[in-house]
This record gives sequence, structure tokens and C-alpha cells, in this order.
Amino acid sequence: MRPVALLLCFVLSFFVFFSCKKGQNFIGITQAKKEFLGKESQVLSIDSLINVLKDSQNEQVMVVAHRGDWRNAPENSLQAIKNCIEMGVDMVEIDVRMTKDSVFVLMHDQTIDRTTTGSGSLSDFTYDSLQTFFLKNGLLQSTPHKIPTLEEALRVSKDKILINLDTKDYQNLGKYYNLLKQTETLHQVVIKAPISKSEAQTIFGHYLDEIYFMPLVRTAEPGAMSRVKDYQEEDSPVAFEFTVPSDTTSLLRYFSSIRKKGSRVWVNALRPEHCVGHDDEQAALDVSVYDWFIENSVNMIQTDRPALLISYLQKRGLHH
Repeated sequence: MRPVALLLCFVLSFFVFFSCKKGQNFIGITQAKKEFLGKESQVLSIDSLINVLKDSQNEQVMVVAHRGDWRNAPENSLQAIKNCIEMGVDMVEIDVRMTKDSVFVLMHDQTIDRTTTGSGSLSDFTYDSLQTFFLKNGLLQSTPHKIPTLEEALRVSKDKILINLDTKDYQNLGKYYNLLKQTETLHQVVIKAPISKSEAQTIFGHYLDEIYFMPLVRTAEPGAMSRVKDYQEEDSPVAFEFTVPSDTTSLLRYFSSIRKKGSRVWVNALRPEHCVGHDDEQAALDVSVYDWFIENSVNMIQTDRPALLISYLQKRGLHH
């Protein structure tokens, strides 16, 4: 072997040995954390997270990871949830659908084409048949990860992180209730729906006493303000999720008073139409884009860039 090649091998071996000795991890959340976070994020206990969630006046801004940490693991995978827990994310949003044999699994789309190596409607597959496929990452490349069940996701999350359960079938909450109770995760789950207070009482009934419910309000729709006032007449919901397509929406200037009446204010940073163009991709170019959320009394942000958002909030003293 030539001297130059020997030297290169020695340098590479030394680098790998030194890195392993220091406990560095070159893939997944550790790399993301080192790249984005200015300081180590403190992982709060589940009781502390629940206390923050219920305190609408708390200045801490809660970070919600959309479909988990999907930039470093497949969306809606167990690893995407684990990454969020390690990163210090407050809540993970996951999507749930039911297989042909009535098993709840994590999947956003009706079909499995985009996110797995398989093809077809999820509801046409049994759980066992789905396990023959692999999840794809954000670049649509196959990974070793499999489609997880809701039960697996709940057990991974138990007592570690809050969960926003996007059920795609909220009218049948009873289907999920028994599993949440069985896994002892009822206290850390938030369910949302774009419905009125009377509809929520009819659909969810007594479940509203045992689970956190969050109304979804589209601020551009007629009657949006009336819906909020109706919900806050008696016991305010733990939070409202708002879509804000325009700075001229009248509801925007009431976010502070909504918080004073006992509800947190959730706005998505996922796409421009959710937050008047102050979205994650703009923030990746200029992190001060996130200032808009703070200036408008938003204290829950769902994001596709949780590490970046946590770093921004920490520097402002707004996240643990």
C-alpha cells in the first residue's frame, strides 16, 4: 500500500475512534441537536409538561413536532417520536388510521404509496401484510423502519412527551379511548377537531371530562370569533388551533385575551397559508421569521423544524 493511502487510513481510523470515544452519533437526533441547538434542551417530566399545557398564561412556548422528527427518521415512525423525546420537544403530532383487521397504525395518507415501499389503500391491508413493507424517509428512500401500531407509539411516549392524536376519525373516539386507557396515556393526549362546542359535546360526550380537546378554528371563515366565544363561555378548552392566512383577520388581535381566559393559542408554522407566510422554510433562511408568533401571543407552534424552533425559543428564554 502506498504511503499516502496508509496515511489516509490512519487519519480516518483515528477520527472514527476519537469520535466514538466522545460518544458522538453521526446520524439521527444527536447530529441535529449539535447542529441547531445552542444549548442542551432540558427534557421535562410529563407532569411538568401537563402543567405548562394547562397554564395558558405561561410564557413558555410549547413546540409540537409535526409527524415527529421526520427530517431525521421516517414520518410517523417510532424513531421519529424517540428523537423528539431526546430533543426536548413538548408534544408530538401523529396520524392514525385503521387496517383491514382493525389494528390502529400510524399513517397520514389513505394510501401507503408515498411513505412506504408498498402500494395501495391502507384499509385494504391487514397489519401483518403491512409489516412486509418498509417506511421511506423524507427523500423517499427505503429505510429499515416498519409501520408502527398506535399502541407501540403510545408506549414509547408514555410519561415522556405529550401527544396530539390526529385520528382522521374523531367521530369515533370510543375506538381509541380503550387503548389510551389501557396504555395509561389518557392524561397526555390532545384530540382536535374543526367542530362547534355543541357538536363536540354530542360527539365526545363524557370523554371531554377525561381527555384534552382542542377546537380547530379557521380564522378566515365566517363565525370564527363566535365559535371561540362559545367555547370559552364556561370551561375554556386547553387550547385552540388557529389557521391564520392573513394579518388582517380580526381574531389575530384577540389571541392575548383568549389566553387570559384560559386557552393556549396554537398556530402551525408548516406552510405559508397557516401563518401569514411566517413558515418553517422561511425561518430556515432567517430565524427571526418566528418573531411573528411571539408578537401575536402564540404559545404553541407546530413545526416541521423542531430543532431550529427550540434553538430560537431558547435564545429568547421561551423554552426549557
